[in-house]
Amino acid sequence: MSESDVRDYVTIEDDRGHEKQYAVEALFDMENQSYALLSSEEETILMRVEGEEGDRYLVGITDDEESEAILSAYEIAVENAPAE
Repeated sequence: MSESDVRDYVTIEDDRGHEKQYAVEALFDMENQSYALLSSEEETILMRVEGEEGDRYLVGITDDEESEAILSAYEIAVENAPAE
């Protein structure tokens, strides 16, 4: 297994109690807030990271405009400084 194949996974429970596993694609900070970009076979989602060091949890983003603005800024940042 190559280093690029190693991923962290999280299990998210939706409001109906269904659990789904996501790969952590990226963790990043923007405007003094931390975010996690997660993907499954069917979808990619953005979640806010809340809490203090050692006691962190993920919170869904319900504002579509906020989510789109963050994803757009993230994409611009990645395009301007791609990983090696």
